[in-house]
Amino acid sequence: MTPRPYEARDEAAVIALWQACGLTRPWNDPRKDIARKLAVQPELFLVIEDDGRIVASAMFGYEGHRGWVNYLAVAPSRRGRGLARRLMAEGEARLTALGCPKLSLQVRATNTEALAFYQHLGYGRDEVVCFGKRLIADA
Repeated sequence: MTPRPYEARDEAAVIALWQACGLTRPWNDPRKDIARKLAVQPELFLVIEDDGRIVASAMFGYEGHRGWVNYLAVAPSRRGRGLARRLMAEGEARLTALGCPKLSLQVRATNTEALAFYQHLGYGRDEVVCFGKRLIADA
């Protein structure tokens, strides 16, 4: 189960995975998020397939200052098998090859499982406040 780049045929399965993992939100259309990612560094949108099923995904990106990861998801029935670690390692390697000095991510404060996972991988909490402004409404 090696991470591979996302392919167009993966769309429905990836969206179903994100929904199963509670990652979708009404204000973010997952199809639009996928289309946007495919327009910018599509090779950094990774999935893991097992037995013909998408069981994990992650979107990585690098804008010249730091890298980001979004939509890291592992099917609930496949958790605890190292799939998220594989995706993160592959994403980190690809970002490092691009010269990316730091990888950042955002986790909802209530997602204690994800917080523990990233801390286990060596990520530390940055003392920042996250701001956001919607530039294009999906709904």
